[in-house]
Amino acid sequence: MLLRLTVEQPLKHDLKLRNHKISDQELIAMCRSGKDSGFTELYNRYARGIYNSISRIVAHTGEAEDILQDTFFTVFSELDKLVGVLSFEGWVRRIAINRSISHLRKQKIQFSDVSELEIAAEAGYDPSDDEIFDCKVEDIKRGIEELSPGYKTIVNLYLFEKMNQEEIALMLGLSPVTVRTQYHRAKKRILLSLKDKLYYE
Repeated sequence: MLLRLTVEQPLKHDLKLRNHKISDQELIAMCRSGKDSGFTELYNRYARGIYNSISRIVAHTGEAEDILQDTFFTVFSELDKLVGVLSFEGWVRRIAINRSISHLRKQKIQFSDVSELEIAAEAGYDPSDDEIFDCKVEDIKRGIEELSPGYKTIVNLYLFEKMNQEEIALMLGLSPVTVRTQYHRAKKRILLSLKDKLYYE
């Protein structure tokens, strides 16, 4: 098994060149038969996208790279357990996100429920997603980076990983109401940050 791979590493000679794209299922079968080229191609196919998901949660580049390697070590170690999974990429991404959140918890970053009083206080103005995304993508990303790790995680899981609020709540050990409330707060902070920058420019 390859423990330290490089994205876009050349394929080994035993991976035959074909006119059509080799399926994930074929590559998994190659991995199960012990062919290193299967591991390499699966890594090359998904590592960059998975790394992007990790780095949205874990800001430090070295730590994100370590989580990426740990994720693929787990993936390749558990391929024989891969039964009934509809999307290999989705399975890998979920492992990576779980690893990233566990890393945040080790850094003493807490995800905690909000009180009923806090929920009631959020009943006022809530910017829509469209209102935020009228702004430039680069500005939005900068606004997200300025959020606290907890808010940033929820926003990234919802906007970029396309997870619904119930899925995020289950993953973070929060109530769906808390996820919804914190997402609304994060949107307000992003929009306020963007408006401040426009005012001072």
